[in-house]
Amino acid sequence: MKKIKKLKKNNQILIIDDHPVFLEGFKAIIKRDGRFTVVGGAGTGKEGLLLAETLEPDLVVTEIDLPDQDAFQMIGKLRNVLPSTPVMILSAYSKIEYIVKGLRSGATGYVMKNSNHESILNGVETISKGNYYLDSAVSPDTAMALKSSASENGGAPINMNGSLTPREQEIMGMLAEGLSRKQIAERLSISARTVENHATSIMKKLSLNSTVELVRYAAKFGLIDVDDWKSESPTMNYPKPFLVRKT
Repeated sequence: MKKIKKLKKNNQILIIDDHPVFLEGFKAIIKRDGRFTVVGGAGTGKEGLLLAETLEPDLVVTEIDLPDQDAFQMIGKLRNVLPSTPVMILSAYSKIEYIVKGLRSGATGYVMKNSNHESILNGVETISKGNYYLDSAVSPDTAMALKSSASENGGAPINMNGSLTPREQEIMGMLAEGLSRKQIAERLSISARTVENHATSIMKKLSLNSTVELVRYAAKFGLIDVDDWKSESPTMNYPKPFLVRKT
């Protein structure tokens, strides 16, 4: 396994994102922190790959919703070009399958775009020490397990609640989406009492005490869609690639 290059103070970051406002915001966060420097940016995967080859940055930060190509394939290409350079994903998507795909493609970290500045900087710093980082939702140890399991299963979705039976997982998803016991019973053609028994078993196995905790758990592991927003930008308004010139 190739060793991930560790960042040093004021090492260089390349960002790939097709939303100009977010790109500028990220640059501002990094500049205020002072430990790292954004040396370039691109709005498409193609431009990002070209800049990466030219700049050879110490860290690449990328969105996964790129306008011109599959971002996970782009990350794979990037790792072929710069095998020792860590890649951090900054995304509006929180589903577990995206995290798995990101890790399998070669990313070293995964952070939500709506995270606070501290979480974003923690991600950059953690990667700088050669570790995997996944925001506050999943621990670094789980990240490694996810990557390993995904590879072993040929990319199959990872079951984050393996102690639950298939029926319990199905009911858990419905409870998290707000369906009542009666509605679930009608949908599955079982009795409300059976649903209640499954719900009790789910709460016990996962050490949860309320429906609110169950919803949080389901959101945490991508069992329900918690994507609150997705910025839309016209395809002709990608930010132009840029280099930061030394003064």
